[in-house]
Amino acid sequence: MKKKKFRLSYEKQKRLYGYGFLSLWLVGTLLFFIVPLAESFLYSFQNVNPQSGGMKGDWVGFNNYSAAFTKDPYFRTYLVDALWEMVRTTPIILVFSLFSAVLINQKFKGRALVRAIFFLPVIVASGPVYSVITGDMNTSGTSGAEQFSTVFETDMVTELLEFTGIYGLNQTLTENIKLAIDSIFAIVWKSGIQILIFLAALQNIPSSAREAAQIEGATAWEYFWKITFPYVSPMIIANLIFTVIDTFTDSGNKVMMRIIAMQSDWKYGVAAAMVWSYFAVVMIIVGILFLIVNRYVYYEND
Repeated sequence: MKKKKFRLSYEKQKRLYGYGFLSLWLVGTLLFFIVPLAESFLYSFQNVNPQSGGMKGDWVGFNNYSAAFTKDPYFRTYLVDALWEMVRTTPIILVFSLFSAVLINQKFKGRALVRAIFFLPVIVASGPVYSVITGDMNTSGTSGAEQFSTVFETDMVTELLEFTGIYGLNQTLTENIKLAIDSIFAIVWKSGIQILIFLAALQNIPSSAREAAQIEGATAWEYFWKITFPYVSPMIIANLIFTVIDTFTDSGNKVMMRIIAMQSDWKYGVAAAMVWSYFAVVMIIVGILFLIVNRYVYYEND
């Protein structure tokens, strides 16, 4: 009597193939993310001393958290500055991203080139590249970097203000103008992903909606608020969360720089406490913003 060969169905084979590929990701996530994450959380409650063969930590409870907020002279100040920077730049980035996406979604000659230009910062968006373009010699450390592009040369703003006669009349006005000009480039530089997400949402608006609006005689302003904005509103939450987290984890963020400085000074326990405190603050802010904005978001199933 012949034995029947054990054969899996095609669906089970596909499922096993999927688990096989997924297992590589699971192992990498466990070894290189979950384990270090757990160790970092434990370090925040310990006085960590590097030794040969690993780290040795003595349990100190919440002393590291207390030291981060009460004894460190910079952490609280930098944290407040980071919060203010988020409040100041996030709405501007979202409005600029939506406005730019609406513009480049129109049909005109050279649209592909314009889209590529707007998305270019995403490709080269790194701390050193941004520092070289803006001429930040202290960050980049590259000799002659201020001559990389005269468009973004810092002294060019001062020369323009002097030429117009504004420079020197009012120091506060001059500084605010320079800050606004510098912020324009930073906002454009940080809006690439958001523009792409909004553009994808705009392209999903059905043509029947535009045709119905035209038949009803809706103006462009009415079409934006009655059709465009409701359709892209779910993406506002996605871009809001992305922008907030991107602002808090920016390479020039003083809180991140302070944490790295503490780690470089071998104060791993206090640095870990700062990291987890910062993480908790970010998550609380993201949660509050999500609850607030989600109330005004339009979903098609509503």
